[in-house]
Amino acid sequence: MALKSTICKATLDVVDMDRNHYAEYRLTLARHPSETDERMMLRLLAFALNADERLAFGKGISDSDEPDLWLKDLSGGIELWVELGQPDERIVAKACKRSARVVVYPYSQRPALWWDPLRDSLSRFPKLSVVQVDAGSARALGALASTDMDIQVSVQDGQVTVRDDDGGEVPVGLTVLS
Repeated sequence: MALKSTICKATLDVVDMDRNHYAEYRLTLARHPSETDERMMLRLLAFALNADERLAFGKGISDSDEPDLWLKDLSGGIELWVELGQPDERIVAKACKRSARVVVYPYSQRPALWWDPLRDSLSRFPKLSVVQVDAGSARALGALASTDMDIQVSVQDGQVTVRDDDGGEVPVGLTVLS
């Protein structure tokens, strides 16, 4: 018998002073059986960092033709494509051809093993941004995961802090690689 996704509910308050974006989102996240709490929380973080009323979760981990998150315009064109982890170069190239903007959030212990060999070939895509999430921050975010969450993400002067309703607080380390 196949394992089913775990459904998680999140109330996400975004206070992004850098983008002047303040909103509350009620989200449903389907956590794939092979997805860790850490990765699911990184999807939630990526949502907060790119928050928009039309931003939606894609099939991501279960379908390479869809990103983890995407923002489509009213005609169905893809404005933003968001990938987590260490996507294959072909996936990034395809995303750059299909979308106006692409953001990859790698979060491994040793991102250089993924980024360094691809840096030169991926630099040909001006619409690509690569933002490394500190591995320690990613682990700490995973500890905040639950099936029913109230999360606040604050962004000010490039500093990101994630808080939950139980008093947990994670300062998130982000490094722009591209």
